[in-house]
Amino acid sequence: MNKFLAVLRHRWFDRGDARRLVPNDMAERLARRVAASESRHEGQVRLCVETALPLSYLLRLSRHNGMAALTRQRALHWFGQLGIWDTERNNGVLIYLLLAEHRIEFVADRAINAHVDAAQWQAMVDRLAGELRNGHIEGGLTQALEEVSALLVEHFPAEADTLRPNELSDAVVRV
Repeated sequence: MNKFLAVLRHRWFDRGDARRLVPNDMAERLARRVAASESRHEGQVRLCVETALPLSYLLRLSRHNGMAALTRQRALHWFGQLGIWDTERNNGVLIYLLLAEHRIEFVADRAINAHVDAAQWQAMVDRLAGELRNGHIEGGLTQALEEVSALLVEHFPAEADTLRPNELSDAVVRV
């Protein structure tokens, strides 16, 4: 990949692009869906839509460190930055979109990852990518959230009559 073209592409976008793709009303509906999801299981889910990679990431672009690797690194950064790695049961999941590259990453903490193999995560990425390609942003994110929720309900169902604190914000991160 040509580093110069990648830098231009990423500088072309601005933070407003994430807000245009996921406007406030959609972000609020998605946050309510995250909260509803978390009432059914003991996991934590975050949605993050990032417009473009910071220049510091793009400067590391090379033959050996391609865009897929950089996108994964950035998703891992957000996983840590948002505290998803630090949930009590180690069963948080990040659904990450990188707009400039049309890339998607699901990052799951070790407890849920022990139950879900890479092929299952990739199938969810592929379904979300298909929805996004067809312009179904909210529908695609809702479907991805429901699929993640189903896995969390299966492996970490909510215990009846147990009050669980919401460990992480339900708000969609748009940067």
